[in-house]
Amino acid sequence: MKRQVVVIGLGRFGVSLATTLYKMGHDVLAVDTNERIVQGISPEVTHAVQADATNESILRELGIANFDVGIVAIGTEIENSVLSTILLKRLGVPYVIAKAENNLHGIILEKIGADKVVHPEREAGTRVAHELPLVDVMDYISVSPRYGVAMLTALPYFVGKTISQLELGRGGRWGVAVLLIYRGKEVIVTPDRAETIKANDVVILSGDDENLERLLTAAKRGRPGE
Repeated sequence: MKRQVVVIGLGRFGVSLATTLYKMGHDVLAVDTNERIVQGISPEVTHAVQADATNESILRELGIANFDVGIVAIGTEIENSVLSTILLKRLGVPYVIAKAENNLHGIILEKIGADKVVHPEREAGTRVAHELPLVDVMDYISVSPRYGVAMLTALPYFVGKTISQLELGRGGRWGVAVLLIYRGKEVIVTPDRAETIKANDVVILSGDDENLERLLTAAKRGRPGE
């Protein structure tokens, strides 16, 4: 699903995110105060703007309230990072990801409402970009562009249904395979299609990013036949 994403702060992490998301087919607005950096990334994103993302009036003029996702990738200027995150939430951006420089910064970002906090020393921008559409995913490993392995706790719709009923696995309509099921201390490898998903199962799925997103979006709505 194509999304409108604003990336604020174009250091190494922000640039990696912005360019990867654009290559994945999303509309990306890249924002930074440094004109040289903005000009450099301009050909690799939908739009690039030199602007102060701590100014609410400027963010309103940019139409930030209409974006699906906001990513605050500001570097060591923690005050600006916090203020930009607050403004994105205030303007109604549905999903806000914020970069933390350290654990304390991360705690602050969580307290002020960031939906996801990432630590760049542990998470590459390309990985976060691939995780972005899969907001229910606990972890994600990119295998190749647009394809990866996702780990998640079984959604309510999954519980009580077999893999076959969910139309997963080989021959299933979603094009998504079930690699593993963690059930407490039990590990079920390449489960049979007759295997029933239980509450609290942790399921490892593999497939095209778009197929994974379609499946999880439909399952959350309780209408996976769509």
